[in-house]
Order: sequence, then structure tokens, then C-alpha cells
Amino acid sequence: MAFDIEAHRGGRALFPENTLPSFANALSMGVDTLELDIGVTSDQAIVVSHERGLNPDLARAADGVYVAPPGIPFVQLRLEDVRKYDVGQIRPGSAYAAQFPEQHAVPGTRIPTLKEVFDLVRKSGDRHVRLNIETKIDPNHPEQSPDPERFVRLLLDLLQTEKFSDRVMVQSFDWRTLQLVQKQAPTIPTVYLTQQAGSGATVFADKASIWTAGFNPVDHGGSLPRAIKAAGGAIWSPYFGDVNPALIAESHSLGLAVVVWTVNKPADIARMIDIGVDGIISDRPDLLRKIAADKGIALPTGSPVAP
Repeated sequence: MAFDIEAHRGGRALFPENTLPSFANALSMGVDTLELDIGVTSDQAIVVSHERGLNPDLARAADGVYVAPPGIPFVQLRLEDVRKYDVGQIRPGSAYAAQFPEQHAVPGTRIPTLKEVFDLVRKSGDRHVRLNIETKIDPNHPEQSPDPERFVRLLLDLLQTEKFSDRVMVQSFDWRTLQLVQKQAPTIPTVYLTQQAGSGATVFADKASIWTAGFNPVDHGGSLPRAIKAAGGAIWSPYFGDVNPALIAESHSLGLAVVVWTVNKPADIARMIDIGVDGIISDRPDLLRKIAADKGIALPTGSPVAP
């Protein structure tokens, strides 16, 4: 595959994450892939959000008050309820706001549906860009999302209705959804997300994990790429701090592409390109474009569009 420049949540360092303004900015700039996340409402609408519900750092009601932690799961809300919240400005004073001080606030921005993102891509006229769609499902919190079978069926039905199946990848930390996509829509590439360190770890080299649908590295000589290959994956998407040249070489020998997340610092972006990754997911697609160009990588053409 050609090198993949992915705008993480549309490029959340620049515009409000997972919104039409962020996706429009990324399309206008020129990226290979819009990376985004989806959840499902109680009336089965597919909405674009990194959290499985309203984010207390992002969502505020009509009175301007941000929702109280931990937020409300989408499966408890109808689409018309979700539409009432403004996600165009990070909660002032929050740790999240400190992380992205240069983000352009767009007050009045609503949580979009996945269909609206498809419509925006069509409006832009960009025939190159793809969507990397993450199913937000946590096996530890089954009550906060549809079960894997229902989640995948809703997504695949929408992709078929909208005739967008040939322009997407489906990614997840919960590999159950990826297994279902492979069975029901084998032409759609599946992207196996992993994190191996810290409290958010989802996969381990020496023990089983609830996240991996029974495909464990311990059964494959401790090799995560081999476990993903056995699971039928097309792309391995690890946290960038978990990879090294040997793992990338092993993945390539198995026919797996490696697309790392989430890389924002210039030195890290340059290092990832130098050790041979096939793509980078970044909150700063503008910076990623610049460094990629400096490395001689051909850049995707922008398709200016308004949200």
C-alpha cells in the first residue's frame, strides 16, 4: 500500500474532533484517510464519537452547561436527543483543553451521523480519500453499546445502502467485530488495534485478553503480528510506542501493513517513517503532511469543502 496519511478524529488538534468541521478541514488539506469512531443510539442511528456516549469534556446542553461525568451512553439516547448537544468547544480548564490549546473552536457544532460524513466526502468531490472506522465497543462494558453482531450489521447495512463499502476500513480494539466483518464483508480490510502497555493495555504477549476474540500472541510464539495474521487481519495498528524495526519487518514478512497511532511530535513522525511504517494516524495531519513531503512521500491532493 502507498503511505497512508490519516487524520485522527479528523485532526483534533486543529478542529473539534469527529465533527464535520474537522473532516472538512482534513479533506480541504488533503489526507489519504479520515480516521473516526462510531457509536449507536437507542433508535439505531450510527453517530460519530470517540466515546461510547456524551463526553463531559465536549458535550454541553443548550444552557451552555457541559454534561456531568461520566456522560450518558448513546444506547440510552435517541438521535434527536444527541443532536441537542454542542461539541464545538472543549471544556475550558480541562486537561483535554490543555492538550490542544490551538484547536479552533466552532461553537454550535453537533455530533454528526456517519451518513453525514459520507455526504461531506461526496460533496468534496474527493474520490481518493478513505474512511478508517472504529467500532467503539468494550467487552468490559457490554451495556454501553450494541452487541458485536448488531453493531456490525448496522454498520454493514449502512455501508451497502450508501454504496461506501469500497472506501472504508473497519478497525477495533475489540477483535470480535473484526471477525464478523471478515465473515460478512470479506472485501473490507480489517484493522487490528492494539495497546500493549499501561492501564489501557488490550493485548499481552504472555496471557489471554478479553479483547482479542481468542487470538492470543501466547499461542503464536509470543508474536502479536502472527496472532493478527492468524485472525485474518489486513492491517496492524499499534500504539506507536509499542513498535520497533524488527516488529515492522516481521509484519511485512507476513503481508501485514503497519499503521501506527497517534503520532503528533515531529521527531516521532520522522522516526516512524524512517523505520518503515506504512501509515501514521495523527492529530496534526498538517504536520504529518509536511514531514512526509520532506521524506519524499507523495502527498494527497486537497479537496476544499465547507462543513
